[in-house]
Amino acid sequence: MGHVGVLALQGAFAAHVRAFAELGVRAVEVRTPVDLVGVDALVLPGGESTTMSKLLDSSGLRAPVGELLDAGVPAFGTCAGMIMLAANVTDGRPDQLGFGTVDITVRRNGYGRQVDSFETDLAVTGMPDPPFHAVFIRAPLVTAVGPAATVLACHDGAPVLVRQGRTLVASFHPELSHDPRLHERFLQEV
Repeated sequence: MGHVGVLALQGAFAAHVRAFAELGVRAVEVRTPVDLVGVDALVLPGGESTTMSKLLDSSGLRAPVGELLDAGVPAFGTCAGMIMLAANVTDGRPDQLGFGTVDITVRRNGYGRQVDSFETDLAVTGMPDPPFHAVFIRAPLVTAVGPAATVLACHDGAPVLVRQGRTLVASFHPELSHDPRLHERFLQEV
């Protein structure tokens, strides 16, 4: 395996790099197209999705990241990364462009503003106890799941962890939980 690229334009990228390092996996911060050379998997971290969309354009990364995703490179999108990988986004800005990789519809900030952030334990399909401790910060709310996607965890009846092919998306921030199991699960796809 080469290495995991972590989109490092804005947001919680450093915590993902640390999580992979703790698992003994080389992760590189991706800021320019040349940083994608040798990447076997890609993480789109949490942050602010409209800002990330603009930075993808200004950095020249939108097209090369899209090509990797279209080629089936495993991807892990957390919070804003889930928004970027969703097929449909509601309450987004018209100039906010995503990749449409996962057949879900999400509503930006669907759980509320920063003050409404919370933590909870989730039962994840295929993951033994204990439950996964999830950190939700201005999280997107999944409002629809298409037939190509599989729900792996829910909170209050809403999907919060979804898999489609070799792509995993989470409404929450697994990199902030100090539990490596979702990063390990993602690596199994690589």
